[in-house]
Amino acid sequence: LTYKERSREDLKIGIAGFYDRSSQLWEEVWGEHMHHGYYIPADRTDHKQAQIDLIDEVLQWSGIPDPSDPNTDPSTLPTKCVDVGCGIGGSSRHIAHKYGCTANGITLSPYQAKRGNELAKERNLDSQCHFQVADALDQPFEDESFDLVWSLESGEHMPDKEQFINELFRVALPGGRIIIVTWCHRDLEEGEVRLTKKEDKLLAKINRAYYLPRWCSVDDYVKLLEGKGAVDVRREDWSYIIAPFWKAVIKSSLNLKSVVGLLKSGFSTQRGAYAMLLMLRGFDKGLIKFGLITCTKPTSD
Repeated sequence: LTYKERSREDLKIGIAGFYDRSSQLWEEVWGEHMHHGYYIPADRTDHKQAQIDLIDEVLQWSGIPDPSDPNTDPSTLPTKCVDVGCGIGGSSRHIAHKYGCTANGITLSPYQAKRGNELAKERNLDSQCHFQVADALDQPFEDESFDLVWSLESGEHMPDKEQFINELFRVALPGGRIIIVTWCHRDLEEGEVRLTKKEDKLLAKINRAYYLPRWCSVDDYVKLLEGKGAVDVRREDWSYIIAPFWKAVIKSSLNLKSVVGLLKSGFSTQRGAYAMLLMLRGFDKGLIKFGLITCTKPTSD
């Protein structure tokens, strides 16, 4: 069985529709953060806090100073953040509140943008946070607009990874921090030119459910960033840190409220729920990696 890759336009339409239909159910079950959690220790059960902790731990790992540390120089804290693939804005609002900065979030989903702005208003963060429908590969921002460029679990949706990196670089201020957290396939071993047929087949099934294009590796991202002249490029594999999350999501989907919501949400959301099992299989086999990549945009050419 083969799976034809979708065109860029088909992916945009599919992604928008998928998240328009599924985001309300996710929020009802899991809250405002539409991403993995930080599972250290591995047996923690406070799943919503684990999602918040993931944001803070990624920021710390990336070298963003802690505003609560009395030794932190305020001039080193971010003042303008862009959240590329923002969901309903959970990360944006958390970052805006944490640093007192502004946050602009973009998503392909009209529902997510609307809900993000509603939640910002409810939290009295609407003067700092703004969400809009826009394409991450053609962002509606001026060059050199943000000192923190944040992409949490959206890179996997990008059909043109090079253009994705180009846009992250374009909107970043010189000296600005770029943070990419994304699903990737494993790095190829020396002598390998591609994944195995079985691995490609598993990823193709996941792609159909989640409206994903062809996958890449963390190593591919690093090469793209280095090709742009990025400095302080670092990477890490956090697959083991987020591994318990998928089992928790699958378990949560088995309660009555979730089952009823899933039945109401339509076929694409139901197919996405099934694909969680495929994601778990990919993680278990070492094929799917939860990759962290960060770098700084050079201050001069």
